Amino acid sequence: MEWYYVVLIFVFAFIFFGIIHKIGKNKKPFRRAFLSMLSGLGALIILNISSVFTGVYLPFSLMSVMVSSIGGIPGLTALLTLNLFF
Repeated sequence: MEWYYVVLIFVFAFIFFGIIHKIGKNKKPFRRAFLSMLSGLGALIILNISSVFTGVYLPFSLMSVMVSSIGGIPGLTALLTLNLFF
C-alpha cells in the first residue's frame, strides 16, 4: 500500500471522528478525536514494551497500527482477542 493512501486513511478517520464528537456536543471535537487516536497508539506501544514481563505481543505492522489508532483502545482489545484465538 502506498504511503499516501495510509495518510489519507488517517486523515479521513480523524475528520470522521471529529464530526462524530461534534455531533455529540463536545466542546473541542478535533482535540478529542486526536487524543482518542493517540491513546490507541500509546496503548500499542505500552503493550509491546510490557511484553517482556507479560508475554503478550502484537507486532508493529501497518494493520495493527491502523486498527489501534482508528479503533483506539477497543481496536487494540479486538486485535488481542483475535491474536488469542488465531
